[in-house]
Amino acid sequence: MTSRLLAPATACFIALTFTFAAGQTQAQALKPSNSLTLPQLPSPKTTPGVRQADFIVAIVNTDPITNTQVQMEVRRTLQQLASQGQSAPNAREITAQVLDRLIMEQVQLNQASETGIKVEATSIDQAVQTVMRQNKVDLPELKSRLAKDGIEFTQFRNQLRDQLTLTRLRERDVEPRVKISDPEVDQYIKEQQDISSNPANVQLNLAHILIAVPEAATSAEQVSLQAKAQAAMTRARAGEDFATLAREFSSAPDRANGGQLGLRTADRYPPLFLEATHNLSVGALSGLIRSGAGWHILKVLEKRAAGLPPAFVAQNRSRHILLSLSPQFGEAAAVEKLNDFKKRIQTGQSDFATLARENSQDGSAAQGGDLGWANPGQFVSEFETAIQSLAVGEVSAPLISRFGVHLIQLMERRNAPLGEREQREMVRGMLREKKLDETYTSWARDLRARAYVELRDPPQ
Repeated sequence: MTSRLLAPATACFIALTFTFAAGQTQAQALKPSNSLTLPQLPSPKTTPGVRQADFIVAIVNTDPITNTQVQMEVRRTLQQLASQGQSAPNAREITAQVLDRLIMEQVQLNQASETGIKVEATSIDQAVQTVMRQNKVDLPELKSRLAKDGIEFTQFRNQLRDQLTLTRLRERDVEPRVKISDPEVDQYIKEQQDISSNPANVQLNLAHILIAVPEAATSAEQVSLQAKAQAAMTRARAGEDFATLAREFSSAPDRANGGQLGLRTADRYPPLFLEATHNLSVGALSGLIRSGAGWHILKVLEKRAAGLPPAFVAQNRSRHILLSLSPQFGEAAAVEKLNDFKKRIQTGQSDFATLARENSQDGSAAQGGDLGWANPGQFVSEFETAIQSLAVGEVSAPLISRFGVHLIQLMERRNAPLGEREQREMVRGMLREKKLDETYTSWARDLRARAYVELRDPPQ
């Protein structure tokens, strides 16, 4: 099944995320840019009620950046670092970093404007709703928290508009430049497999049943306990659920967790366990193992090189209705139409699959909008975020993406084993994410070099 929604694992590598910390709202959407040599600016004042004089500290093309903008961002950055328990650089260093970031933002916003990228009000409305949903606040509470941080709601919406603009610019101008070839995937997997010869680079998750044998056990007791261990082994090999058997038979503290010992590097397991599971594949059982504590049965739940994808992955199965946009059919009209569809679905007047077949402008329409089972990162980021926030059976609010406006329903969730093809695609996504960072840095540097930037000293 092919859908225009399908995208590489890092389709929106500059994610739009928001956090409330210490009563503050902080938009986090920019990759760190390269440091520039900048003049020292006044450090932020901490005296309540004292306002600093405003003046221009930089001109980017024809747009000014003011001291007030810089100091506001410095304060928010310091607050965020403090809320995360991180130490802050000295005042000169953090001011230079903030000014550098604001310059890079403005350079990219200019590029977006010149090349026709626009963000409509409905997209900003959706971003506001995302902020409220993620932080579990309503609109009055959001405005109250913004006010405590000295931010007007209109200013906040403008910040969201700028971050959405930057994201769309990078999606258009950076992502298409990044391609990962099959030989690159092969080379990475080979390197990780070579590295995995060292136990410190192999990750294992084992499940464990312990039939404890006390030191003072008589011969008859030892025979009885060995028979008990053999009975547990026989039932495990017959296909009974290992976690259930662990809760029934095991004497180990992890029995309540189905005997799972957790994903850890192999060198953190006892040598006896490593020897017993060295040649076992995922899902296989060891034989009975005798140690000073008693009899052990082990099951390999997961085994992988530290740099390779997991053997199992959480998958979602969803369906959607996509309405494409045009000059004659804008975002507001699409949102209104999909809200009507949602109401009809929830009241039982219409079926999601039927509406998808009749209205969706996507390759999945013939399947009732069914997108099939999808691994994390398979869809564009805003679509991924919406799916993760839904309960099974729930229908989303209309969602705006680069493809148009969607109505989404989560159908099922599961943990599924990854086949070789899926693991290769996850490796491809990992490599692509790394290359995206490198490509973004180069792209941003080139934009900055072509822009006119004038740095101004503070007034004397």
